[in-house]
Amino acid sequence: MMKKLFTLLLSLSIIACAVRVHAQTAYSGPTTQVYGTVSNDDLQLKQCDFEKDANAEVLFKKGDLYFGDDLESIMEEVHVRIKIFNDNGKSQADIKIPYLAFWGNYRLEYITGIQAETINLVDGKQVITKLDKKLIYTKNIDKEQAEITFTMPDVKPGCIIEYKYKWNTADYSDFPDWYFQDKIPVRYSELSTQTPEVFYFRAMPHITDPFVKYARTSDGRSLQDRDNGQSYPYNVSNEDKAMANIHSLPDEPYMSSFHDNVQAIRFQLVSVRPLGGFSHSYSDSWAKVGGVLADNDGFGGQLKGKLTGEDALIEKAKAMKTDDEKIAYLFNEVRNTMKWNGYDNWETVDGTSHAWDTKSGNSAEINLALYRLLKQAGLEAYPMVVSTRAHGKVDPFYTSVDQFNRAVVYMPVDSTKSYVLDATGKYNMYNETPDELLNSSGLYIDKQRKVFDIIHLKKSIPVRESVLVNAEIKADGKLEGTAQISNTSYNRISVIDKYKTDGEQKYIDFLKDGNNSMKISSVKMDNMEVDTLPLIQNIGFNMDLAGTDENYIYLSPNLFTPFKTNPFLSENRMTDVDFAYPRSYSINGVYKIPAGYKTDALPKSVNMAMPDKSFIFKRFVAEQDGQIVVRYVISFNVAEYSKDNYGDLFGFFKKMNEMLAEQIVLKKS
Repeated sequence: MMKKLFTLLLSLSIIACAVRVHAQTAYSGPTTQVYGTVSNDDLQLKQCDFEKDANAEVLFKKGDLYFGDDLESIMEEVHVRIKIFNDNGKSQADIKIPYLAFWGNYRLEYITGIQAETINLVDGKQVITKLDKKLIYTKNIDKEQAEITFTMPDVKPGCIIEYKYKWNTADYSDFPDWYFQDKIPVRYSELSTQTPEVFYFRAMPHITDPFVKYARTSDGRSLQDRDNGQSYPYNVSNEDKAMANIHSLPDEPYMSSFHDNVQAIRFQLVSVRPLGGFSHSYSDSWAKVGGVLADNDGFGGQLKGKLTGEDALIEKAKAMKTDDEKIAYLFNEVRNTMKWNGYDNWETVDGTSHAWDTKSGNSAEINLALYRLLKQAGLEAYPMVVSTRAHGKVDPFYTSVDQFNRAVVYMPVDSTKSYVLDATGKYNMYNETPDELLNSSGLYIDKQRKVFDIIHLKKSIPVRESVLVNAEIKADGKLEGTAQISNTSYNRISVIDKYKTDGEQKYIDFLKDGNNSMKISSVKMDNMEVDTLPLIQNIGFNMDLAGTDENYIYLSPNLFTPFKTNPFLSENRMTDVDFAYPRSYSINGVYKIPAGYKTDALPKSVNMAMPDKSFIFKRFVAEQDGQIVVRYVISFNVAEYSKDNYGDLFGFFKKMNEMLAEQIVLKKS
């Protein structure tokens, strides 16, 4: 990956300068300051002007990016200053600077020149506390990824912290992203870049706020050959982009990822035109990306390595009757035998064979071992690279391997069905694409036929959950009975994971959902070990009915459902809603009326739907033969919903939760 562009020394001479200024909004507010120069006005600042309830605020973030004299390396000088308003903002003093230390055997990125200090205003005077360099730590995440960590000293409400560092990379294609937005408000953020025009980087902005500064200049320079003294002229494009008063990007319910939604600019190297040479293009098609993967030692080079003891597994799989039986068997063997070490990568670190022998590995090592077994068993299978939800959705128009962070196995079944297998999840199923991969894309690699194709991953069939409550209302205001919950697909996986990870007692507390008047006497799980059948939870319970007195009994029939609270309480939304997959809920209850009581009030039967039928709520309530029968049907017919139409979604969920809270009222005869 590390390519030498030139063996030349740079002899800089400014030849010409042309300036173009792009449209921008007028801005006269604070910008940047030199390191160590802090105004008392900022130290006396009590709150963020444009986000009053913020616990802290980025006063400014400045990045200066430029290429080294050899045009092979890139440096970025970063300066960050943060105001801490209160105790809740003190967590901003825990600084982490991630970087990719190695790419295979190459040293790729490193951090230098760290300086940090905290400024407090004491009796009208600035008191500066510098960070002790001995308290700066380097943490290795894995064999490639690392991070610099340190905690700012003497942090108190009202203080300002600032730090700066230089990020370095030895690869001219490793152009870093720039985030204008953060999880706290940002008063000012500016990126300045100096890019030799021998490189063409495609800028891919995800910007919704206007720039307050956007200027471009062009410098003429020359590079001199040290051997023959010949000069090669070239231009450097200088760009300054800045934004101001950027609201924080909060973690919102059903948000895809911070990466998908943050206001940022990302860059992709499209081509290089060496001085005196011919232009060379990079990653301009998914076929080229696939070819790079196929030739990579840590990915394509791992596809043929034999695994210890594989012959017995393959022979047993081949003896099975159907392909699904073979797939399920081999998938379960790998999932249950190997332990995921928690690291995601599309390539191996120690190699598939080593991971198989040690029974532990990253996502690529585990799933490429699975690919090997499936392929040797005569099944059609292909390695695939994907991106998890937390890592961010794959942009089909950004042809770069950097978008991926996990390797899985892709298996086409027929023209309408395919499997995406991931054996890293302890409770994953072979016939369900992991939900953290949905609503994004994967690139599969057919090395033999040299076919590399991008495929959108989604779940079209709604995931179903049904609840059946059969209970008797007692005259003393108690409810006693049973509940049966049937879970399929991702709901099944989620329940099993929670039950086995937390244990039965904590799972019972989860079922009670904070209802201290409920007592659960028994929980029995059926079909837990049979992936092909719904998971059935049989629950015995009793509870005191709140508000009951000597004349009235009140019952809320919204029991054992995921709708106890409304996730959409805010009237405004900054991100698209991502439910991951369509959902269908059927909630049924039969409640026996105690002797000496009659119904005084029942919730009305209703049908409510969004105009486009994306969300539907139905309720049926009736009295029959001394019993009250309740049925809810709730349908989420879409997996994703645009923030542009959030007002409709907000109104629907508000009304739905109000109706779910309506009670049955019984009156003493």
